[in-house]
Amino acid sequence: MVSIDGTALGVALPVIQENLGASLPTTLWIMNAYTLGLAALMLLGGAAGDIYGRRRIFVGGIVLFTLASVFCGFATAAGPLILARAAQGIGGALLVPANLAIIGAVFDKGERGKAIGTWAAFSTITGALGPVLGGFLTDVLSWHAIFFLNVPIAALTLLITWRHMPETRNRDATGKLDWPGAALISAALAALALALTEAGDLGWRSPLVVGGFLAGIGFLAAFLAVEARGEEPMVPLGLFRSADFTGTNLLTLLLYAALSGMFFLVPFNLIQVRGYAATATGLAFLPVILTIAGLSRFSGDVQDRIGPRRLLIAGPLIAGAGFALLGLPGAAASFWKGLVPPMVTIGLGMAVTIAPLTTTVMSAVPEARTGIASGINNSVSRLAGLLAVALFGTLAVLLFQRGLGARLAGAGFEAGSTVAAAAREIGKSLTATPIPDSVTGPARAQLAAAVRASFLDSFGIIMFTAAGLAVLSAIVAAVTVGRGKASREPDSEAHLDPDGKGINMAASCAHIEAVTTVKQPERRECEECVKTGSRWLHLRTCQECGRTLCCDSSPNRHASKHAAASGHPVVASAEAGERWLYCYPDEAFAEY
Repeated sequence: MVSIDGTALGVALPVIQENLGASLPTTLWIMNAYTLGLAALMLLGGAAGDIYGRRRIFVGGIVLFTLASVFCGFATAAGPLILARAAQGIGGALLVPANLAIIGAVFDKGERGKAIGTWAAFSTITGALGPVLGGFLTDVLSWHAIFFLNVPIAALTLLITWRHMPETRNRDATGKLDWPGAALISAALAALALALTEAGDLGWRSPLVVGGFLAGIGFLAAFLAVEARGEEPMVPLGLFRSADFTGTNLLTLLLYAALSGMFFLVPFNLIQVRGYAATATGLAFLPVILTIAGLSRFSGDVQDRIGPRRLLIAGPLIAGAGFALLGLPGAAASFWKGLVPPMVTIGLGMAVTIAPLTTTVMSAVPEARTGIASGINNSVSRLAGLLAVALFGTLAVLLFQRGLGARLAGAGFEAGSTVAAAAREIGKSLTATPIPDSVTGPARAQLAAAVRASFLDSFGIIMFTAAGLAVLSAIVAAVTVGRGKASREPDSEAHLDPDGKGINMAASCAHIEAVTTVKQPERRECEECVKTGSRWLHLRTCQECGRTLCCDSSPNRHASKHAAASGHPVVASAEAGERWLYCYPDEAFAEY
């Protein structure tokens, strides 16, 4: 439901705008009301599942999402549609985190990989069908049908859940939810989105816009303070001590902002300016989605051989080239020659990036924190979409209005003329407002040509901006990934060992306490990688046999494989300047 709804609605958005007579800022809120709830509350939804039961929260999310979808389907004005979309976002925040958590809890290790593969395949299929299905339903029936499609899917899901899904929860969960953190991050994102969205209409110096930015920054600062002091923070700030974790999340923010901006603006270009049908517009996105689906596993195999860093540099650069190609003047004039090549290039860049990005995020934190790390990265990608739609939409309007005004002034139309007045109204909606009947003859043709040229210019600038964000994300990867501390390091929860042995313990561990003398590496190299000519990122020394092997963020993960095969539980970091031990069975750390 979430995959189809998210991708299908983007294709229909220009039609919804025309049908409801909405300005562009209002249209932006139709998208962002949903993304706001999803991005701000997803981590809280995951924690709620751990505490109150994943099945219960999963069902609650489905019910809320479906009821909100029905209200969206019956909406005939922008206001009720935006409110219903916000409720959809809250439902999605309950529904989405439970997916993999339920799979991880229900399936044993032998079947879990197959189950996750099946889940990923269905996500890919629905993601690919979403734009095509959304365009088809919009052309044949109405955009309202996109929302009603969720009802039968929800009914089938609830039936399967009721009959086959057991209840699971995290028995170690404390029962505390970070309500202050959730409220503050929601307020911060809402204020920033409001400021970015309204800047196109009111100007950057408007009291509402300036106040929105100041309030957003204030709420964000308060959120960070609450998370730093909270007992059960929804975002443990200690995770960001890892350069890999910080870098990959910043990469996600930049690259997914570029991708979200493209997905948002391309339908306006194709439907309102190029005259494409909604179905053809949906088909235009298939090259991106199918390329990602077809090549992501291949990039995962390459990552296992060469590590993630080079792929995280190359992938965004390839995607950036695709965004730049899409910004060229004639990119969408021809479907096969002008539109498909950039879309395939963007898909290729994302396919190269996604697998190593996910692996690096998960490898950069203690194993017990991989769930929260994945949730943070997922939320960052949603946050990128929220900010990109608001910012790129506003920039598109401002650039379009400026270009249109300059073209009409150059053609000799005065500011008080009928043509100039019509252009000001058109500028508020980014081409959705039709040229009024009062503009006739040659002036009508000149205005239509100016509208088209001005939009294409603004679209090109936005796509080149997206390309710049992609390049910047590649630079972030080059600077941060593989250059910080090793994965699985002690985090902010470490505390002094009560026995006073000079050990900083993240958890009680008899295996680590049994280590009296820390074995040091004889050579700074992985004994297994040297045999095959493979590369490694960081080194660990087994405290039972003294072997030095590569860490979990290295392609071959020889240290953890050795621990599993030999039963030797404890390793020491073999990196210069690092003095800590890690126990694989107990997932415990100690500094010495």
